Amino acid sequence: MLIRNLSSPALSPSVVAIGAFDGLHLGHQALLQRCVARSDVAGVATALTFEPLPRHYFKREPTLRLTPMATRYRLLRRAGIERVLALRFDQTLAAMSPENFVRVALHDRLSAKALFVGPNFRFGHRREGDVDTLIALGARYGFEVSVVAPVLQDQQVISATAVRQALIAGDFGHAARLLGRPYAYEGRVVRGQQLGRQLGFPTANIRWPQDSPGFSGIFAVRVSGPGLRDAPAVASLGYRPAVGGKELLLEVHLLDFTGDLYGQRLSVQFVAKQRDEWHFASLDALVEQIRLDAAEARRLLALAP
Repeated sequence: MLIRNLSSPALSPSVVAIGAFDGLHLGHQALLQRCVARSDVAGVATALTFEPLPRHYFKREPTLRLTPMATRYRLLRRAGIERVLALRFDQTLAAMSPENFVRVALHDRLSAKALFVGPNFRFGHRREGDVDTLIALGARYGFEVSVVAPVLQDQQVISATAVRQALIAGDFGHAARLLGRPYAYEGRVVRGQQLGRQLGFPTANIRWPQDSPGFSGIFAVRVSGPGLRDAPAVASLGYRPAVGGKELLLEVHLLDFTGDLYGQRLSVQFVAKQRDEWHFASLDALVEQIRLDAAEARRLLALAP
């Protein structure tokens, strides 16, 4: 169950994990496992998260978003979470004092009985609340607080920032180790200018959030969706300077597929980066490079696990 507001009546008792959960990496998964295990005796396993993410709300410059809300919700449910309270992060929520947040969201709305957070959790107006604040308020409002230690890999804390850095560097193997699964982007296929089809390389076009840049180029990918499972493909993510593009777009050319994918929801798993986006002197030069990119993608995918 997905809930987007604080105005409805109180829900049945909840065991709550709080976080942005962008990416649902192994650190997030450890937190959620503790929440789900406790829910057997204390209440419904619930995730409290935010949409838009606070870092996107406050940050002036665009930041790479790892998981859109639809994907985040699906991954939370897969982790055993039964209901998700995804609060709209806006000026009203940002201005809430720590105690008002606890009273309205955790006590009045979720009937929280147990709460799980990371050690660096901050909340309330100007991030005035911390873990100690939360423990004190929990004693007042009737819930216990458990602080879950970070998960380490190679003596480094697993974090959404570390995942972003790996993706921007094109190190998809490292990103997969942090996530506990290969990195994939999900989206619905939309109609484009059909230039790829005119050039002999039809593409499935998937819109990328315009406020979430971060890595671009040509990639070897695998595609899953209706009738597709890990289908080999080559993808372009970026603004398409070779054809004067202005919108950030994910274009996917499936190597062994012919058919209509318009309107279908696809999952595009990034396996390896092949090159950056380039300008080309002519369409003929572009077509030749696409042929080379497709052949290189096939080679890389054959070698990848």
